Amino acid sequence: MEEAAPIELLAALVRTPSHRGLERQEEGVAAALAEYLAQHGLEPKLYEVAAGRPNLVCSVEGPELGPHLLLCGHTDTVPLNEGDPGVGFSGEVRDGRLLGRGAVDMKGALAAMAAALAGLERTAALSSGRVTFAAVVDEEMESLGAEHLVASGFTADGAIVGEPTENRICLGHKGLEWLEISFRGKASHGGTPERGVNAIDAAATFAYRVRTQLLPLLAKRADPLLGPPTLNFGTVRGGDQPSTVAAACMLTADRRSVPGEDFGSICAELEALLAQLAAETPGLRTRLRRLPGGMATLEHVALKTEPTSSVVLAAAAARGTLCGSVGEFGPFPAWTDGALLAAFGGIPTIIMGPGDLALAHSPLESIPIAQVVEAAQLYARASAEFCGGRQ
Repeated sequence: MEEAAPIELLAALVRTPSHRGLERQEEGVAAALAEYLAQHGLEPKLYEVAAGRPNLVCSVEGPELGPHLLLCGHTDTVPLNEGDPGVGFSGEVRDGRLLGRGAVDMKGALAAMAAALAGLERTAALSSGRVTFAAVVDEEMESLGAEHLVASGFTADGAIVGEPTENRICLGHKGLEWLEISFRGKASHGGTPERGVNAIDAAATFAYRVRTQLLPLLAKRADPLLGPPTLNFGTVRGGDQPSTVAAACMLTADRRSVPGEDFGSICAELEALLAQLAAETPGLRTRLRRLPGGMATLEHVALKTEPTSSVVLAAAAARGTLCGSVGEFGPFPAWTDGALLAAFGGIPTIIMGPGDLALAHSPLESIPIAQVVEAAQLYARASAEFCGGRQ
Protein backbone atom coordinates (compact mmCIF):
# COMPACT_ATOMS: atom_id res chain seq x y z
CA MET A 1 0.00 0.00 0.00
CA GLU A 2 2.95 2.35 0.48
CA GLU A 3 3.83 1.87 -3.20
CA ALA A 4 0.19 2.51 -4.12
CA ALA A 5 0.40 5.89 -2.32
CA PRO A 6 -3.25 6.30 -1.30
CA ILE A 7 -2.57 9.41 0.81
CA GLU A 8 -1.04 11.35 -2.09
CA LEU A 9 -4.06 10.37 -4.18
CA LEU A 10 -6.46 11.40 -1.41
CA ALA A 11 -4.80 14.82 -1.10
CA ALA A 12 -5.24 15.36 -4.83
CA LEU A 13 -8.90 14.34 -4.67
CA VAL A 14 -9.66 16.66 -1.74
CA ARG A 15 -8.00 19.56 -3.55
CA THR A 16 -10.35 18.97 -6.47
CA PRO A 17 -13.76 20.38 -5.44
CA SER A 18 -16.75 18.31 -6.56
CA HIS A 19 -19.75 19.77 -4.75
CA ARG A 20 -23.11 20.72 -6.21
CA GLY A 21 -23.25 24.10 -7.93
CA LEU A 22 -20.01 23.51 -9.83
CA GLU A 23 -20.07 23.16 -13.58
CA ARG A 24 -18.95 19.66 -14.63
CA GLN A 25 -19.12 18.80 -10.95
CA GLU A 26 -17.30 15.48 -10.53
CA GLU A 27 -15.26 15.46 -13.74
CA GLY A 28 -11.99 16.52 -12.11
CA VAL A 29 -12.16 13.81 -9.45
CA ALA A 30 -12.94 11.13 -12.05
CA ALA A 31 -10.01 12.35 -14.17
CA ALA A 32 -7.62 12.20 -11.19
CA LEU A 33 -8.73 8.66 -10.36
CA ALA A 34 -8.42 7.60 -14.00
CA GLU A 35 -4.90 9.00 -14.25
CA TYR A 36 -3.86 7.25 -11.04
CA LEU A 37 -5.27 3.88 -12.13
CA ALA A 38 -3.70 4.15 -15.59
CA GLN A 39 -0.32 4.87 -13.98
CA HIS A 40 -0.69 1.55 -12.13
CA GLY A 41 -1.29 -0.46 -15.29
CA LEU A 42 -5.09 -0.51 -15.16
CA GLU A 43 -7.64 0.50 -17.80
CA PRO A 44 -10.33 2.71 -16.27
CA LYS A 45 -13.40 3.61 -18.29
CA LEU A 46 -15.56 6.70 -17.97
CA TYR A 47 -19.32 6.66 -18.59
CA GLU A 48 -20.97 10.05 -18.76
CA VAL A 49 -24.13 10.19 -16.64
CA ALA A 50 -24.71 13.90 -17.38
CA ALA A 51 -22.56 16.58 -18.96
CA GLY A 52 -19.25 16.65 -17.09
CA ARG A 53 -20.47 14.06 -14.59
CA PRO A 54 -18.89 10.68 -15.41
CA ASN A 55 -18.95 7.41 -13.52
CA LEU A 56 -15.57 5.68 -13.46
CA VAL A 57 -15.42 1.87 -13.67
CA CYS A 58 -12.22 -0.16 -13.52
CA SER A 59 -11.61 -3.89 -12.96
CA VAL A 60 -8.84 -6.33 -12.16
CA GLU A 61 -9.29 -10.05 -12.93
CA GLY A 62 -7.73 -13.32 -11.92
CA PRO A 63 -6.79 -15.96 -14.52
CA GLU A 64 -9.77 -18.19 -13.64
CA LEU A 65 -13.50 -17.58 -13.47
CA GLY A 66 -14.81 -16.80 -10.01
CA PRO A 67 -16.92 -14.45 -7.90
CA HIS A 68 -17.18 -10.76 -8.74
CA LEU A 69 -16.81 -8.12 -6.00
CA LEU A 70 -17.74 -4.45 -6.41
CA LEU A 71 -15.98 -1.68 -4.47
CA CYS A 72 -18.16 1.42 -4.77
CA GLY A 73 -17.95 5.03 -3.66
CA HIS A 74 -19.22 8.45 -4.73
CA THR A 75 -17.20 11.33 -6.14
CA ASP A 76 -19.46 14.24 -5.15
CA THR A 77 -19.40 16.12 -1.85
CA VAL A 78 -21.55 18.71 -0.13
CA PRO A 79 -20.40 22.36 -0.41
CA LEU A 80 -18.29 24.08 2.22
CA ASN A 81 -20.17 25.15 5.35
CA GLU A 82 -21.77 28.54 4.78
CA GLY A 83 -20.07 31.23 6.83
CA ASP A 84 -17.45 28.79 8.14
CA PRO A 85 -15.31 27.23 5.42
CA GLY A 86 -13.12 25.62 8.10
CA VAL A 87 -10.37 23.53 6.53
CA GLY A 88 -11.71 24.18 3.03
CA PHE A 89 -10.15 22.02 0.31
CA SER A 90 -6.81 21.87 2.09
CA GLY A 91 -5.57 18.33 1.53
CA GLU A 92 -2.96 19.14 4.18
CA VAL A 93 -1.69 16.42 6.51
CA ARG A 94 -1.51 17.58 10.12
CA ASP A 95 -1.04 15.47 13.26
CA GLY A 96 -1.63 12.26 11.36
CA ARG A 97 -4.84 13.46 9.71
CA LEU A 98 -5.65 14.70 6.23
CA LEU A 99 -7.86 17.80 6.24
CA GLY A 100 -10.47 19.06 3.81
CA ARG A 101 -13.98 18.78 2.43
CA GLY A 102 -14.71 15.26 1.26
CA ALA A 103 -11.84 13.61 3.15
CA VAL A 104 -14.38 11.63 5.19
CA ASP A 105 -17.38 11.65 2.86
CA MET A 106 -15.99 9.93 0.95
CA LYS A 107 -12.77 10.58 -0.90
CA GLY A 108 -10.83 8.67 1.76
CA ALA A 109 -12.60 5.49 0.70
CA LEU A 110 -12.17 6.32 -3.00
CA ALA A 111 -8.40 6.64 -2.54
CA ALA A 112 -8.30 3.41 -0.52
CA MET A 113 -10.33 1.49 -3.10
CA ALA A 114 -8.20 2.74 -5.99
CA ALA A 115 -5.04 1.80 -4.05
CA ALA A 116 -6.46 -1.65 -3.30
CA LEU A 117 -7.14 -2.21 -6.99
CA ALA A 118 -3.63 -1.05 -7.88
CA GLY A 119 -2.16 -3.38 -5.26
CA LEU A 120 -4.19 -6.35 -6.51
CA GLU A 121 -3.01 -5.69 -10.06
CA ARG A 122 0.65 -5.21 -9.13
CA THR A 123 0.87 -8.37 -7.01
CA ALA A 124 -1.40 -10.54 -9.21
CA ALA A 125 -3.18 -11.39 -5.96
CA LEU A 126 -6.34 -12.81 -7.53
CA SER A 127 -6.19 -16.44 -8.60
CA SER A 128 -9.78 -16.21 -9.81
CA GLY A 129 -12.72 -13.86 -10.06
CA ARG A 130 -12.90 -10.14 -10.63
CA VAL A 131 -12.87 -6.96 -8.55
CA THR A 132 -14.46 -3.80 -9.95
CA PHE A 133 -14.03 -0.31 -8.57
CA ALA A 134 -16.92 2.04 -9.40
CA ALA A 135 -16.70 5.74 -8.51
CA VAL A 136 -20.17 7.17 -9.10
CA VAL A 137 -21.64 10.68 -9.17
CA ASP A 138 -24.42 12.46 -7.32
CA GLU A 139 -24.94 10.38 -4.16
CA GLU A 140 -25.47 13.52 -2.09
CA MET A 141 -28.57 14.42 -4.12
CA GLU A 142 -30.41 12.02 -6.44
CA SER A 143 -27.95 9.09 -6.80
CA LEU A 144 -27.85 9.54 -10.57
CA GLY A 145 -24.53 7.65 -10.73
CA ALA A 146 -25.70 4.57 -8.85
CA GLU A 147 -28.94 4.52 -10.85
CA HIS A 148 -26.90 4.68 -14.07
CA LEU A 149 -24.71 1.80 -12.92
CA VAL A 150 -27.72 -0.36 -12.05
CA ALA A 151 -29.57 0.55 -15.25
CA SER A 152 -26.52 -0.41 -17.33
CA GLY A 153 -27.07 -4.04 -16.32
CA PHE A 154 -23.99 -4.15 -14.09
CA THR A 155 -23.96 -7.25 -11.89
CA ALA A 156 -21.72 -8.55 -9.12
CA ASP A 157 -21.88 -11.20 -6.41
CA GLY A 158 -21.22 -8.78 -3.59
CA ALA A 159 -20.41 -5.13 -2.94
CA ILE A 160 -18.66 -2.96 -0.37
CA VAL A 161 -19.72 0.69 -0.24
CA GLY A 162 -17.03 2.79 1.41
CA GLU A 163 -19.02 5.27 3.47
CA PRO A 164 -17.30 6.25 6.76
CA THR A 165 -17.66 3.54 9.42
CA GLU A 166 -14.13 3.82 10.89
CA ASN A 167 -13.52 0.58 8.95
CA ARG A 168 -16.15 -1.37 10.87
CA ILE A 169 -18.64 -3.61 9.05
CA CYS A 170 -22.20 -2.29 8.77
CA LEU A 171 -24.88 -4.62 7.44
CA GLY A 172 -27.41 -2.02 6.39
CA HIS A 173 -29.30 1.19 7.00
CA LYS A 174 -32.80 2.63 6.93
CA GLY A 175 -34.53 3.83 3.79
CA LEU A 176 -35.06 7.53 3.17
CA GLU A 177 -37.90 9.68 1.87
CA TRP A 178 -37.93 13.49 1.77
CA LEU A 179 -41.56 14.61 1.96
CA GLU A 180 -43.36 17.91 1.46
CA ILE A 181 -46.70 18.48 3.25
CA SER A 182 -48.63 21.58 2.15
CA PHE A 183 -51.60 23.21 3.90
CA ARG A 184 -53.86 25.72 2.13
CA GLY A 185 -56.35 27.74 4.18
CA LYS A 186 -57.96 31.16 3.79
CA ALA A 187 -56.44 34.54 4.55
CA SER A 188 -58.24 37.15 6.66
CA HIS A 189 -57.39 40.12 8.84
CA GLY A 190 -55.68 39.23 12.11
CA GLY A 191 -58.37 41.14 13.98
CA THR A 192 -61.05 38.78 12.64
CA PRO A 193 -59.31 35.38 12.59
CA GLU A 194 -62.64 33.55 12.69
CA ARG A 195 -63.19 34.63 9.06
CA GLY A 196 -60.10 32.80 7.88
CA VAL A 197 -58.64 29.29 7.93
CA ASN A 198 -55.18 29.34 9.49
CA ALA A 199 -52.81 27.04 7.62
CA ILE A 200 -50.13 27.41 10.30
CA ASP A 201 -52.56 26.19 12.96
CA ALA A 202 -53.40 23.22 10.73
CA ALA A 203 -49.72 22.37 10.21
CA ALA A 204 -49.08 22.59 13.95
CA THR A 205 -52.02 20.29 14.69
CA PHE A 206 -50.78 17.82 12.08
CA ALA A 207 -47.25 17.83 13.53
CA TYR A 208 -48.66 17.24 17.02
CA ARG A 209 -50.72 14.28 15.81
CA VAL A 210 -47.72 12.79 14.05
CA ARG A 211 -45.81 12.97 17.32
CA THR A 212 -48.59 11.62 19.52
CA GLN A 213 -50.35 9.16 17.19
CA LEU A 214 -47.94 8.03 14.45
CA LEU A 215 -44.55 7.93 16.16
CA PRO A 216 -45.69 5.46 18.85
CA LEU A 217 -46.81 3.13 16.03
CA LEU A 218 -43.43 3.48 14.33
CA ALA A 219 -41.65 2.58 17.58
CA LYS A 220 -43.47 -0.76 17.60
CA ARG A 221 -42.12 -1.48 14.11
CA ALA A 222 -38.46 -1.51 15.16
CA ASP A 223 -36.14 -3.72 13.12
CA PRO A 224 -33.70 -5.84 15.19
CA LEU A 225 -30.71 -4.39 13.32
CA LEU A 226 -31.85 -0.99 12.08
CA GLY A 227 -34.10 0.13 14.91
CA PRO A 228 -37.46 1.90 14.50
CA PRO A 229 -38.65 3.98 11.56
CA THR A 230 -38.42 7.71 12.24
CA LEU A 231 -39.93 10.98 11.03
CA ASN A 232 -38.34 14.38 11.51
CA PHE A 233 -39.80 17.73 10.45
CA GLY A 234 -36.87 19.68 9.03
CA THR A 235 -38.39 22.97 7.83
CA VAL A 236 -41.59 24.99 8.19
CA ARG A 237 -42.58 27.94 5.99
CA GLY A 238 -45.84 29.87 6.09
CA GLY A 239 -47.73 33.08 6.49
CA ASP A 240 -47.19 36.65 5.30
CA GLN A 241 -47.08 38.87 8.40
CA PRO A 242 -48.39 38.91 11.99
CA SER A 243 -51.72 40.60 11.28
CA THR A 244 -52.82 38.22 8.52
CA VAL A 245 -54.31 34.77 9.05
CA ALA A 246 -51.90 32.47 7.20
CA ALA A 247 -53.38 31.09 3.99
CA ALA A 248 -50.48 28.71 3.33
CA CYS A 249 -47.95 26.67 5.26
CA MET A 250 -45.53 23.94 4.22
CA LEU A 251 -43.61 21.36 6.23
CA THR A 252 -40.77 19.21 4.95
CA ALA A 253 -39.97 15.91 6.60
CA ASP A 254 -37.26 13.27 6.65
CA ARG A 255 -38.87 9.82 6.90
CA ARG A 256 -36.57 6.86 7.57
CA SER A 257 -38.01 3.42 6.81
CA VAL A 258 -37.26 -0.19 7.70
CA PRO A 259 -37.75 -3.34 5.59
CA GLY A 260 -41.43 -3.96 4.99
CA GLU A 261 -42.24 -0.27 4.48
CA ASP A 262 -42.40 1.52 1.14
CA PHE A 263 -43.40 4.90 -0.25
CA GLY A 264 -47.02 3.82 -0.59
CA SER A 265 -47.39 2.65 2.99
CA ILE A 266 -45.55 5.71 4.33
CA CYS A 267 -47.88 8.06 2.45
CA ALA A 268 -51.02 6.13 3.45
CA GLU A 269 -50.33 6.70 7.16
CA LEU A 270 -49.74 10.41 6.70
CA GLU A 271 -52.68 10.85 4.33
CA ALA A 272 -54.99 9.32 6.95
CA LEU A 273 -53.97 12.01 9.46
CA LEU A 274 -54.35 14.73 6.84
CA ALA A 275 -57.82 13.50 5.85
CA GLN A 276 -58.89 13.53 9.51
CA LEU A 277 -57.64 17.10 9.91
CA ALA A 278 -59.33 18.30 6.71
CA ALA A 279 -62.63 16.77 7.79
CA GLU A 280 -62.43 18.76 11.05
CA THR A 281 -61.41 22.02 9.33
CA PRO A 282 -63.84 23.27 6.66
CA GLY A 283 -62.00 25.12 3.91
CA LEU A 284 -58.63 23.43 4.53
CA ARG A 285 -56.85 21.69 1.66
CA THR A 286 -53.72 19.55 2.02
CA ARG A 287 -51.18 17.91 -0.26
CA LEU A 288 -48.47 15.32 0.39
CA ARG A 289 -45.74 14.61 -2.14
CA ARG A 290 -42.13 13.48 -2.44
CA LEU A 291 -39.83 16.50 -2.19
CA PRO A 292 -38.23 17.21 -5.59
CA GLY A 293 -34.48 16.63 -5.75
CA GLY A 294 -34.33 13.87 -3.15
CA MET A 295 -34.12 10.99 -5.63
CA ALA A 296 -34.15 10.33 -9.35
CA THR A 297 -36.32 7.31 -10.24
CA LEU A 298 -35.42 4.49 -7.85
CA GLU A 299 -36.99 4.49 -4.40
CA HIS A 300 -34.49 5.03 -1.59
CA VAL A 301 -35.36 1.85 0.28
CA ALA A 302 -33.70 0.29 3.32
CA LEU A 303 -30.64 -1.96 3.07
CA LYS A 304 -30.17 -5.09 5.18
CA THR A 305 -27.67 -7.85 4.40
CA GLU A 306 -27.55 -11.17 6.21
CA PRO A 307 -24.43 -11.76 8.34
CA THR A 308 -23.92 -15.11 6.57
CA SER A 309 -23.58 -13.44 3.16
CA SER A 310 -20.28 -14.12 1.35
CA VAL A 311 -19.34 -10.44 1.26
CA VAL A 312 -19.81 -10.16 5.03
CA LEU A 313 -17.68 -13.25 5.62
CA ALA A 314 -14.92 -11.94 3.33
CA ALA A 315 -14.83 -8.55 5.07
CA ALA A 316 -14.90 -10.24 8.47
CA ALA A 317 -11.96 -12.47 7.53
CA ALA A 318 -10.01 -9.42 6.35
CA ARG A 319 -10.72 -7.54 9.57
CA GLY A 320 -9.83 -10.56 11.68
CA THR A 321 -6.45 -10.83 9.98
CA LEU A 322 -5.52 -7.15 9.75
CA CYS A 323 -7.25 -5.65 12.81
CA GLY A 324 -7.04 -8.58 15.21
CA SER A 325 -10.81 -8.55 15.67
CA VAL A 326 -13.82 -8.83 13.41
CA GLY A 327 -15.75 -6.38 15.60
CA GLU A 328 -19.50 -6.15 16.00
CA PHE A 329 -21.77 -5.90 12.98
CA GLY A 330 -23.98 -2.84 13.20
CA PRO A 331 -26.21 -0.49 11.23
CA PHE A 332 -25.06 2.62 9.38
CA PRO A 333 -26.97 5.74 10.50
CA ALA A 334 -27.25 7.41 7.07
CA TRP A 335 -28.59 6.34 3.68
CA THR A 336 -26.19 5.12 0.95
CA ASP A 337 -26.10 4.04 -2.68
CA GLY A 338 -25.75 0.50 -1.32
CA ALA A 339 -29.54 0.27 -1.04
CA LEU A 340 -29.88 0.75 -4.82
CA LEU A 341 -27.17 -1.82 -5.56
CA ALA A 342 -28.93 -4.37 -3.36
CA ALA A 343 -32.61 -3.69 -4.05
CA PHE A 344 -32.42 -2.96 -7.78
CA GLY A 345 -29.11 -4.56 -8.77
CA GLY A 346 -29.53 -7.73 -6.73
CA ILE A 347 -26.05 -7.33 -5.17
CA PRO A 348 -25.59 -8.23 -1.45
CA THR A 349 -23.97 -5.09 -0.04
CA ILE A 350 -22.23 -3.94 3.12
CA ILE A 351 -20.90 -0.57 4.26
CA MET A 352 -17.24 -0.32 5.34
CA GLY A 353 -14.92 2.63 5.01
CA PRO A 354 -12.45 4.95 6.75
CA GLY A 355 -13.41 8.07 8.67
CA ASP A 356 -15.80 9.20 11.38
CA LEU A 357 -19.26 10.08 10.06
CA ALA A 358 -19.60 12.74 12.78
CA LEU A 359 -16.96 14.82 10.94
CA ALA A 360 -18.58 14.50 7.52
CA HIS A 361 -20.15 17.73 6.20
CA SER A 362 -18.49 19.65 9.04
CA PRO A 363 -16.08 22.63 8.82
CA LEU A 364 -13.40 20.51 10.53
CA GLU A 365 -13.67 17.50 8.22
CA SER A 366 -10.55 15.34 8.46
CA ILE A 367 -9.56 11.68 8.38
CA PRO A 368 -6.75 9.66 10.03
CA ILE A 369 -4.23 8.70 7.36
CA ALA A 370 -3.60 5.40 9.16
CA GLN A 371 -7.29 4.56 8.73
CA VAL A 372 -7.13 5.23 4.98
CA VAL A 373 -4.13 2.91 4.63
CA GLU A 374 -5.90 0.30 6.76
CA ALA A 375 -8.99 0.59 4.54
CA ALA A 376 -6.90 -0.02 1.42
CA GLN A 377 -5.46 -3.14 3.02
CA LEU A 378 -8.92 -4.30 4.11
CA TYR A 379 -10.38 -3.82 0.63
CA ALA A 380 -7.52 -5.71 -0.97
CA ARG A 381 -7.65 -8.63 1.47
CA ALA A 382 -11.46 -8.79 1.43
CA SER A 383 -11.28 -8.91 -2.37
CA ALA A 384 -8.85 -11.81 -2.28
CA GLU A 385 -10.99 -13.62 0.29
CA PHE A 386 -14.13 -13.08 -1.75
CA CYS A 387 -12.79 -13.88 -5.21
CA GLY A 388 -10.16 -16.45 -4.40
CA GLY A 389 -6.64 -15.17 -4.03
CA ARG A 390 -3.03 -16.03 -3.41
CA GLN A 391 -2.59 -15.24 0.28
